[in-house]
Amino acid sequence: MISTRRTSTALALAGLLLAATALPGCLKVGPDYKTPETKTPASWDLPDDKFLKPDPAAIQRWWEVFGDPQLNELIVRAGQSNLDLRTAHARVKEAWANIGVVRGEIMPALSASGSYARQRGSEYAPTPGGVTFDNYQIGANASWEIDLFGRISRSIEAATADYQASEEDRVDVMVSLYAQVATTYFTIRATQAQLAATNENIQSQKQVLALTQSRFRNGLANDLDVSQAETVLASTQAEVPPLKITLAKAYSAMDLLLGQPPGASAKLLGEVEPIAQPPRMVAVGAPADILRQRPDIRRAERQLAAATARVGQDTARLYPSFSLLGNIGLASTNASDLFRSGSYLFSLGPQFNWNVFQGGAIRAQIQVRDAQTEQALLNYEQTVLSALKEAQDAQTAYVQQLARVEHLARTVSASRRTLKLGLELYKEGLTDFQSVLDAQRTLFQYDNQLAQARGEAAGNLVGLYKALGGGWRAGQHADPAQGPAIVKASADQRP
Repeated sequence: MISTRRTSTALALAGLLLAATALPGCLKVGPDYKTPETKTPASWDLPDDKFLKPDPAAIQRWWEVFGDPQLNELIVRAGQSNLDLRTAHARVKEAWANIGVVRGEIMPALSASGSYARQRGSEYAPTPGGVTFDNYQIGANASWEIDLFGRISRSIEAATADYQASEEDRVDVMVSLYAQVATTYFTIRATQAQLAATNENIQSQKQVLALTQSRFRNGLANDLDVSQAETVLASTQAEVPPLKITLAKAYSAMDLLLGQPPGASAKLLGEVEPIAQPPRMVAVGAPADILRQRPDIRRAERQLAAATARVGQDTARLYPSFSLLGNIGLASTNASDLFRSGSYLFSLGPQFNWNVFQGGAIRAQIQVRDAQTEQALLNYEQTVLSALKEAQDAQTAYVQQLARVEHLARTVSASRRTLKLGLELYKEGLTDFQSVLDAQRTLFQYDNQLAQARGEAAGNLVGLYKALGGGWRAGQHADPAQGPAIVKASADQRP
């Protein structure tokens, strides 16, 4: 008898729950999200087609265009060990787990309980008491909110968009990290080149000083020439400490980017290598590609989607919520009777709750969500405009810096010839020593500028690739069903 009752009750409860499965979210209130339409220029205003071309940009692994194996190795190391990137990945895992928290609301909740108590009622209470007895109870409780107006469904939409935004944030951190690694690397190489050029000039100036001192001893030069030669040499030597400070700071910055203790990068990159030169022609694609390639734009778009879903989430609070409640159990004052048919109890039925009057708080909250959605839309539009500006500025900076490198290279070559000719004429007594000093200063100045400009040209190309969204693999939004991708020891970590 007890078995039949329990079975029929369980079947009735299951039937009600299954009948409700078609209802959740079928009347979802609030706005449905639509991707905003964004106008972009048909083409870039290319500053000089000598170096740039509008072909599709191959930016997934842009660092390889430099042909520098050491740079490639640094990128991989950063992807493995950088703490900011690992923190961003942890945020992705947090957002993914939050989807599970929200999804749990749409499923039935079931709990089991059991208790034993030795009880005695008061003799002076309205209900007769004064009797001591045992109370044994075992039971199970079930509840299920029917998502009729989409409150839970909208919550899942918002959590999913938050997860996808966190994944885009991780990619943005990755893109910025790779750019910082490359820029720091080129700073190191440029500073090393400046030190080498400075030391080369110091050696040349020492030779000129020795020549001047020899001519002074032989009565062919005066003390002023010697003093001026010493001044030029000392001023050039004074430029070495600042360069060493810059180099030490660049090493430390690289250590931090790689997640390594201080000194690791100095050992790895201490041997002087030439500055890797960028390619002559760079493909930049079309402005519309920015919308697909830039993770910060994709993140802003997902944040807009999340804000839109939350409008519907709060709008659903204006409507009644319906739930199915049920419990089944056994209760007895005697342990031996607990499992008999007479101890069987149950309850089953629907429940609804309606916030009929909240003093306008719910509608005010909806207005808050509407304002947040408007802010998210404006932030998205601002992000797009900023990205277009950054990409345009990066193109101009790259092209102009390449032109500057070409001019400086010719200037250095001419300065070397000028110094050589000046020394020859000075030895023959056909020119004064001031011409030699001026040639020395000019060569030192432009030698350093050329080394610095070459490093900046490489860094400007890095900035251009970053502005185009380089360093990721194009794809759809992250799939919550798959969970967050594992951060691998790879330069391409886009799931």
